[in-house]
Amino acid sequence: MEALLTSTVVVALAEIGDKTQLLAILLATRFKRPWPIIAGIFVATLANHFLAALVGEQVASILDGVWFRYAVAASFVAMAIWTLIPDKIDDLEDKPAKFGAFVTTVIAFFLVEMGDKTQIATVALGARFHEVLPVMTGTTIGMLLANVPAVFLGHELIKRVPLNVVRMVAALLFLLIGLWLAAQTSGLI
Repeated sequence: MEALLTSTVVVALAEIGDKTQLLAILLATRFKRPWPIIAGIFVATLANHFLAALVGEQVASILDGVWFRYAVAASFVAMAIWTLIPDKIDDLEDKPAKFGAFVTTVIAFFLVEMGDKTQIATVALGARFHEVLPVMTGTTIGMLLANVPAVFLGHELIKRVPLNVVRMVAALLFLLIGLWLAAQTSGLI
């Protein structure tokens, strides 16, 4: 249950203002069909985050040593710093649009999520918890919590939500998880 809840909160906060959330707004504006876009986000996130959590879990089981646990802790601290850097929508305009809302969303979300903050966080969460399905489920719920309102409310949401505050809260959460893991590895807790 801890893996599910932590994964949900971490990804929901990290996704606010992320390029995939900006992509959700762009797709909603372009297609004006929210349900196929939401279904596409769901399918793309399940596939992408299953693979990411699996990679994290497998790497952690192979490299289960003290130094690796410190590397996982350091990755959360790095995510804290990365979360403070706002994403831009500039590179999202060229994503495929000829296949309809659902297929376009699946393709675009899957590709844009590659190497993204939330995918890297999913790898780290998979490594931390060694539980692929709860991590994937939690990160998928987190993505939907952040992106469904973006699809329905689009630009209005971005105007009203103080993204800098949300980024700071997300960064603090990543930092606390990283410090907690480091302290746990050191035997301090």
